[in-house]
Amino acid sequence: MTERLGIVTSGSLEKGVEVKLDRPVSVEDMAVGRYVTVEGQKRRFFGMITDISLGVTDPRLAITPPDVSDDFIAEVLAGTATYGTLRVMPYLTIGGDAASMLEGPQPVKTVPSHFSVVNLASQRDVELVFGREDERRFYLGTPLDMETKICLNLEELVKRSNGVFGKSGTGKTFLTRILLIGMLQKSTAVNLLFDMHSEYGWAGSSEGGRVVKSLKQLFPSSVAVFTLDEESSRRRKVSTDFVVRIGYDEIEPEDVTLLRQTLNLTEPAVEAVYQLRRRLGKNWLQSTLDLRESEEAKELLRELNIHESTFQNLLRGLQTIGRLPFLVPQAPDNPVKSALDYLDRGINVVLEFGRYTDITAYVLVANLLTRRIHAQYRDRMERAMGEAGARPRPLVITIEEAHKFLNPEVSSQTIFGTIAREMRKYNVTLLVIDQRPSGIDSEVMSQMGTKIACLLDNERDIDSVLAGVSGKSELKSVLARLESRQQALIFGHALPMPVVIKTREYGSVRSYKELTSGEGPETKEQAEKDIEELWG
Repeated sequence: MTERLGIVTSGSLEKGVEVKLDRPVSVEDMAVGRYVTVEGQKRRFFGMITDISLGVTDPRLAITPPDVSDDFIAEVLAGTATYGTLRVMPYLTIGGDAASMLEGPQPVKTVPSHFSVVNLASQRDVELVFGREDERRFYLGTPLDMETKICLNLEELVKRSNGVFGKSGTGKTFLTRILLIGMLQKSTAVNLLFDMHSEYGWAGSSEGGRVVKSLKQLFPSSVAVFTLDEESSRRRKVSTDFVVRIGYDEIEPEDVTLLRQTLNLTEPAVEAVYQLRRRLGKNWLQSTLDLRESEEAKELLRELNIHESTFQNLLRGLQTIGRLPFLVPQAPDNPVKSALDYLDRGINVVLEFGRYTDITAYVLVANLLTRRIHAQYRDRMERAMGEAGARPRPLVITIEEAHKFLNPEVSSQTIFGTIAREMRKYNVTLLVIDQRPSGIDSEVMSQMGTKIACLLDNERDIDSVLAGVSGKSELKSVLARLESRQQALIFGHALPMPVVIKTREYGSVRSYKELTSGEGPETKEQAEKDIEELWG
C-alpha cells in the first residue's frame, strides 16, 4: 500500500518540483535522499527528495508567531496556516501504461502536472528501477528507511573507470571491499589491487580495531596474495602466493617522472634521467648510483650537458629509491609475468605493501607494474582485433591515494591517466579510492563512469565529485547530509539514477555467509569452516 505525502504545487525540469505536504504528514518524518513517486496525468515519475522546508500562508505568522502552547491552536494552524514542503527531483518515468512497463524506466524529459499526487516509493517501485540481484547485478546496500536491496549493474560498472571517495573514517575501505567481492562473485572482471595498508588480502580492520576477513579468506581459490614485505606477511600469518622483487634494470625514466613531486626533483633533473638512460642503457639506475666524484663522471655530465647541481638533485632522489628493500640488482622472478599468469586464469591479485607504506614505494611499484601489464593487454587486444580472436578478460586496477597518480601536474604523463581516458579501449579500467577528490585532474574525473561518494565536508572535494553531473546543486545538499559512516551517494553509468544507500553489513558471520553464497563447493566448505572458527 502506498503512503501519500502531498501534491505538486510548482517546479521545473532543471530544479525539480515543489510538493506541499498533506496535513497528517509530519515534516519531521521526511529525510533528504528518500524516494517518492509522482502520479502524473499520463506518466508516473520516480524521484528523490533533495530538500525540505517550512511554509506559511500568511507572512505575518513568521513575523509575529502565534502562541502554540495551546495544543488546540497548534493543531488548527498545522496544515492550514503552516505547512511543510519538499523539493523533489524527478529522474525517471516508470509504469503508467503497458508500453512504458515494457520499455522499463526512462530518463525524465518533462515534469508532472499541477496537483499530481506524491507518494513514498514502494519496494516494488525501487525494484522496478534498480532491478533485483541476478548474474549481473550485485546487492550493495539499502535505500534510507527501506529494506529493499539496491543493486549495481557490475557488467556496466567495469566498462569504465570508477571512484570511491570520502573523508577518512567514512567506510571507503569496507565499501570498496564489498564492491570487489561483487565483481569477484559475478565474474565480471578480474582485479589487480595495490593494497597500500594490507586491508584487502587476508584480513582488514574496522574503525574499532576489530579484525575482519578480506578477499583471500572468503574466496581462497579466486584470490592470490602478492607481497613486497615477506616478513610482515609472516608475522600476520598471511599465506602469500608470490614475493615481489624488482630489479634496478626494470626501472624506466617514466617511473621516476611520476615521482618528481615525491622526490622533489627539478625539471632539468627529470630530463637528465632520459639522457642517462639513453647513454648508460638498461642498467642506467645502478650505473648512475655508482658514479662517484671522478674525472669520468664529470666528463659524462659535460657530454650530456647536465649541470652539477641538477645531477646532485637527481642523485638524492635516486638514492631514496635505491634504499627501498624490495629493489635488488637482479630480480629472481618476473612479477609482471606472475601477475598475468594469475589474472589470465581469472584469479584476482592483491599486492600487499606491508611495512612499505611510504608513498614513494607505493607510487613506484603501482606505476611500474601497471605500465607493463597495460602494455601486455594492449598487445593482446590489438591481436584479437586483427585476428578476430578472443579478447583478454576485463581487468580492473584498484589504487589508493589516487590523487598522487592523477593530479593535474602528472596525470597526462602517467599510465593511470591514460587508462582513465581510454575508458575500456584495451579492456583495462581503474577503481580509484581517495579522500581528496579535488586533487584529481578534472578531465580524469569527468571520464569516471560511476562515483561512490561517502561523506565529504570539503567544498572543493564535493564540487570535484559532482562536476558535470545533472542536478549538481540538489545532489550537493544530499551529499553534505550523509551520515559519517555506512552511507554513500552513488551515481553514474552503472545505475539508472543517483541513489543514497546504507551499505550492506560486512564483518559478521552472517555477512560472510551471504557474500560467499553461490560460490563453488570449495568456497562454501571454507565459509562453513570459518563460521565454526568464529563461533568456537
